[in-house]
Amino acid sequence: MRQSPEILAPAGSMEALTAAVHCGADAVYIGATLFSARQNAHNFDAAALQEAADFCHTNGVKLYLTVNTLVFDTEWTALDELLQTAAAVGMDACIVQDLGVADYIHQRIPEMPLHASTQMTICSPSGAIWAKEHGFSRVVVAREMTRSEIQAVCAIGLEVEQFVHGALCMCISGQCYLSALIGARSANRGCCAQACRLPFTAAKNPQAAALSLKDLCLLPHYQQLCADGIASLKIEGRMKRPEYVAAAVTALRQLKEGKQPDLQMLRAVFSRSGFTDGYYTGQRKQMFGVRQKEDVTAANAVLPKLAELAKKPAVRLPLTMAATVILEQPVSLTATLPDGTSVTIQDAPPELAKNKPCDAAFLERQLGKLGNTAYQLDSLTAICDGKATVSAATLNALRRTAIEQLQAARKAANTPQYTLAEVPLHLPKQPHSAPKKPNYWVQVQTMEQLHAVQNSDFPTDKLLLPLHLAEQLSQPIPNAILTLPTFAPDETTLRKRLQACQAIGWNAILCDTIAHLVLGKQLGLELHGGTGLNLTNRHSVAVVQQYGVSDTLLSVELTIRQALSCCDRLPAGIFAYGHLPVMKTRLCPIREEVGCRSCKHQLKDRTNRTFPVFCTEGYTVIYNAVPVWVADRFQQLQGFSTLLLSFSIESPKQIQAILADYQAPCASAPAAYTRGLLLRGLPSVVGK
Repeated sequence: MRQSPEILAPAGSMEALTAAVHCGADAVYIGATLFSARQNAHNFDAAALQEAADFCHTNGVKLYLTVNTLVFDTEWTALDELLQTAAAVGMDACIVQDLGVADYIHQRIPEMPLHASTQMTICSPSGAIWAKEHGFSRVVVAREMTRSEIQAVCAIGLEVEQFVHGALCMCISGQCYLSALIGARSANRGCCAQACRLPFTAAKNPQAAALSLKDLCLLPHYQQLCADGIASLKIEGRMKRPEYVAAAVTALRQLKEGKQPDLQMLRAVFSRSGFTDGYYTGQRKQMFGVRQKEDVTAANAVLPKLAELAKKPAVRLPLTMAATVILEQPVSLTATLPDGTSVTIQDAPPELAKNKPCDAAFLERQLGKLGNTAYQLDSLTAICDGKATVSAATLNALRRTAIEQLQAARKAANTPQYTLAEVPLHLPKQPHSAPKKPNYWVQVQTMEQLHAVQNSDFPTDKLLLPLHLAEQLSQPIPNAILTLPTFAPDETTLRKRLQACQAIGWNAILCDTIAHLVLGKQLGLELHGGTGLNLTNRHSVAVVQQYGVSDTLLSVELTIRQALSCCDRLPAGIFAYGHLPVMKTRLCPIREEVGCRSCKHQLKDRTNRTFPVFCTEGYTVIYNAVPVWVADRFQQLQGFSTLLLSFSIESPKQIQAILADYQAPCASAPAAYTRGLLLRGLPSVVGK
């Protein structure tokens, strides 16, 4: 018989955590003040982490720590300090995005369970296989998956955690760069400014919010989730108020108890024009929505009731008590929990009763006063001689002491113990022989762009082209690397396509996800790392190096200086030209707003900036309004093995001009461009 899935609640504050526990959560996930994907929540410092762990473990609830941001090399000391705290307070697991951070935790705290964050973009069996190979016990699957796609991941044999309620990112798995490029507030660093909730339109509608999705709600599918073996039902919302947490946890607990939840109350406390289950069902219609005035009004009506709900435990453990009140013997109270945990408390012998002696009814009345504790009196065995009496104050003191000792025993039993292994904080340098000047990788998306590059005299070292373009060619191109769909749940088809290309001589792929790494390795292909792996530190580079990656592109969220510091272990490079893909989504915002026939392949924001939009391989890519351009900074780029020039919307004529710029000693800047984050960078979370 399958065990019912865990109810996993968010908490951005101690108040929200208390609400989650009181309302019946089985586990809670929280963030520390550093390295949390919700950096703007209240979050928890070291003392608060201890308090949260004690409270959860005392109440039999697990506590998971989100260490789910990308980490820079300069922040590794602070990361290690956080991990020491996590081990000391007894966190039940760490939720991780960064490949290097995951590897470091696995070495530093070998017994610590690792959960693969949804930001690792695990949307297929191969992603789960990689996680299993690298010490993860659980994967949080991408929110964009259908039920059948999730079932395929469940078959791998890891615990599967699935989001069932809360906000949806427009971007696949939250791998969004829009906020970082617009305002240097990185979603991958916990500081997303939610630019997607601002006005975007394909139809000159200034009020349109073409990138804003309704909130997810899969509670009506609870039985299916249980049948599929989902281990944990996750609620989004570390930025939400305690009342929201109380409502969502209560609704799931009611389902777990075989009751019907009040979905109207759940919608009232927070929604964006209602809920959606479109990804899960595959019926991806009417999924867009914004927070409206009536949504706010509805919340105000239910908040007082929910605030009361969060104040006292909704689920209490049955407590068995045995009390003895006999003359010339110590007054004794034994309290026992269902799991067998038991304590016995004694006091001085009772006095001879002058009037009414102590009886079972009096004992039950006093010992049953358990108030807002996590317990309720289930049965009492009273042994009284009919002669002795004991004061209510004495019984109250015995009861309180018994509860305190039971709490301490529960906390001790539920708090994991970890051993910290001695591992190097910083990896030893392994300098490789970098070329005197960087090699160029040139990426194209169309046949016309391919011909433009081939017809130029540009010194292209590697030519990157999409799998679907290679399938149109009769023979492979020397030194070519195939780029694969970022979101590819149907790996059976993808594998067959790759094998067909491999059969005629294509032998190298660009790995933008961990699933690509596994699939490529299984097929014996050359593995090259892409920017999608989000390598931001030397530890993460070492992980892909050990897996067989021969060279790699680094994260687009690094500065030139930060990227150069990651180049000592493996030939590495940067995104040096092109419209960065700021968002990849399984929903096309243009199709929703105006339909495919009226598509002009662009969205405009509230400042009238134009963002190119193109659909490919079952998902949509939204590019930045202006390209990254650093052709005039060539001296600063020495030390990289690779510079990527990525063409997406450029015409053959424009390609020729850009290639000339990157060859010329004095490049001429385009009319509009950005340096991306290569010069300005992102703020460090540790203030350095």
